[in-house]
Amino acid sequence: MTAADPERLLTDALRAQAARTPMADLVDDDTEVLAAARAEQDLPPRAWWVLGLALLLGLAAGSLVGFLTLLR
Repeated sequence: MTAADPERLLTDALRAQAARTPMADLVDDDTEVLAAARAEQDLPPRAWWVLGLALLLGLAAGSLVGFLTLLR
């Protein structure tokens, strides 16, 4: 076996799998996946408040630790 044989085997396997995959199923599945991804990205307003509060608390804690470090 030469060094190119594993690459050739992988290439042939991927081509064979692609040839067997029906295109109509891929289109329907992609549409459902995209719709689910968009739904997950839409956060309710309350979640934005929680994220903002967490960010502000983190900044405040980091600033306090930095200030105390400078005093030492």
